[in-house]
Amino acid sequence: MMIGAVQLGVLAACVVVLVPMAMAGWHLSRNKMLFFSGALFIALAVCVHLTPYFPSVSDLVTSVSSVVVFDHRVSCINSVNEVVWDVKPKIQVQIVDANASSVDFYEKSWDWAKTSKVSACEFQKLSKSNASDLLNGSWVVVAGDSQARLVALSLLNLVLGSDSKRMESVRGDLFKRHSDYNILVEEIGLKMDFIWAPYVTNLTSLIRELKRKKSYPDVLVMGEGLWHMLHITNSSDYSVALQMLRNSVVSFLPLLSDLGTNGPVTGSESVRSPHLFWLGMPMLINSMLNTQEKREKMSDTMWHAYDRALGDSKLLHQTGGPMVLMDIESLTWNCGPRCTEDGMHYDGTVYEAAVHIMLNALLIESHQTL
Repeated sequence: MMIGAVQLGVLAACVVVLVPMAMAGWHLSRNKMLFFSGALFIALAVCVHLTPYFPSVSDLVTSVSSVVVFDHRVSCINSVNEVVWDVKPKIQVQIVDANASSVDFYEKSWDWAKTSKVSACEFQKLSKSNASDLLNGSWVVVAGDSQARLVALSLLNLVLGSDSKRMESVRGDLFKRHSDYNILVEEIGLKMDFIWAPYVTNLTSLIRELKRKKSYPDVLVMGEGLWHMLHITNSSDYSVALQMLRNSVVSFLPLLSDLGTNGPVTGSESVRSPHLFWLGMPMLINSMLNTQEKREKMSDTMWHAYDRALGDSKLLHQTGGPMVLMDIESLTWNCGPRCTEDGMHYDGTVYEAAVHIMLNALLIESHQTL
């Protein structure tokens, strides 16, 4: 049966391509370039006609295309943190009150690096409208310490508008010390929960609770390290806690394939595997830390030990783990001391960049374009 189909394909190719070209062969033979072009055209035409009759060839073409697309997505996910900064003094500085911060003396702007690799990914700063469309109907959970709280604020700034009256109320409620926060943006059906989780063990407990309730957010952003460094100051303990978190996250994900037998779930109507992000620690400028205890315990040596523990945990996508890194280390290092007042918490522009990194990664992971 297959041989007959191939023979029929060859016959079709001959009728459609070879016969007309043979009629013009005498003219083509007078010019070597024309002859070569004609022969190449004939070969390609025959291949196009015969490819459907050879499933292995079709499968090979499809698989090669898939690999190219996959490699492009992986490359872009790995490049999404490649941000460059332009930080310069303001031409004119008007101090409104005596409490004005030193960071207000500088203009800060950022963009993705202009390398060919990064440019090919077409990263973009999303407008309020585009961000709202992307997050429409989503449930976003942000869990962690003060860095995570600043990311949650920046995300709401983008969706609600930083100058809106509603944001005044959000800032007051979101920054109540050591508290959780939740909000529903009814216009776009966005639900966002901030969970105060200063230790990795808190994050592991959150994952276990979500698993127990079969409650799956669309986007889950987690990050911790500063509190552990200050109050426990033990990178080995941090490493063990991160590995336990990784195991919990990995065991959390496969359940999504069994939803049909495990009953209903809480979250968005179309249940998918959550998009998982890890919020890296900022660079600490030791001389600017505002207490002697912080300067002693949160040294450069200790910071690097904690950073190595994160890499060794294999929690991150780059090391074969389940979570995409939002590289606050790189953002804060490149923005520098002119972007922080206390050596630990940075200007809002840094967390704005982090949010756009997350949203662009979401576009890549969900195969969407704007």
